[in-house]
Formats: sequence, C-alpha cells, structure tokens
Amino acid sequence: MVPQHLGTLHPLEQAITIVLAFGPFLVLGVVIAFRRRAERAEEMRDDLQNGD
Repeated sequence: MVPQHLGTLHPLEQAITIVLAFGPFLVLGVVIAFRRRAERAEEMRDDLQNGD
C-alpha cells in the first residue's frame, strides 16, 4: 500500500496540529518557571527567618 498525500491542511487543522505538537512543552515550561519562582521565594523566606 502506497500512502497518498491528501493535500495541504486547512488553516484550522494546521493550528490545531501546532498546538497539539508544541502546547504540552509550553505548558511544562510555564509550570517549571512557576515552581522555580515559588521555591526561590520559599528559600528567601527561610533565609530571613534563620537570619534573625
């Protein structure tokens, strides 16, 4: 069986494909950035409490 090309994707299909391909990586990046910021804030709070 020879795969046949069905033509170009509709712009909406193209957008959905891009979102499905790269969306999870973007969400992961946001989650990592958020957690790192929270951890830094917690470390600063701990340093201030231990310094007194």
